[in-house]
Amino acid sequence: MMTFMLDCKSKNKYLWALILKIMLSRVREILDHESDAVRNIPVTENYDHVIELIHKHVHQLKGKLVTSGMGKAGQIAHDFATTFSSTGTPAVFLHPSEAQHGDLGVLQENDLLLVISNSGRTREILELLDLKDNLFPAMPVVVITGNNSSPLWERANLGLFTGGPAEVCPLGLTPTTSTTVMTVIGDVLVALMIEKIGFTASEYAKRHHGGYLGYKSRERSGSQGGSIY
Repeated sequence: MMTFMLDCKSKNKYLWALILKIMLSRVREILDHESDAVRNIPVTENYDHVIELIHKHVHQLKGKLVTSGMGKAGQIAHDFATTFSSTGTPAVFLHPSEAQHGDLGVLQENDLLLVISNSGRTREILELLDLKDNLFPAMPVVVITGNNSSPLWERANLGLFTGGPAEVCPLGLTPTTSTTVMTVIGDVLVALMIEKIGFTASEYAKRHHGGYLGYKSRERSGSQGGSIY
């Protein structure tokens, strides 16, 4: 009986080890899929054009960057706005649905609109462009999309193509890989703009006073005051 129990225990350990190996292999497949999508983002001269356009409208004409998107893309657009703002490029997020109920008024003449839509067919975003055109027809539009033959792409002054990677989601539906590449493109734009305007740790500390990052930026720039928290 004891031999039988030990044999079963040994088999269970082998089974769990096999299951774990399969699961870890799947994790590696997912990570490889995501990293391949990032490496395959098309790199074009439009990145330089977008940076120049943001610099012109925000830092020369004293407008602001207005970002927008719906659903998961909207969450990424909101992150773009907060990250740009904290690194010296004033930006706000405009919800495309709320824009139809008065929030469109946040737009000003020298602003620049940056919209995100994986499909390039998001109804609320296309409607936002109609509303923008009625208020400030000359305001330029930058689009980040996974569809470079979409209506949104056609209406943009400048477009950044994500490469349109397949979603890593087993259903092929949930925004997963598409949102990864959108986020990375945003990181690229922020990093390039920081370099473009010569943004420093001292300036960062003025805009991000709280928390660990505030402490680190003050420490790095030699500023005084404030705790680590």
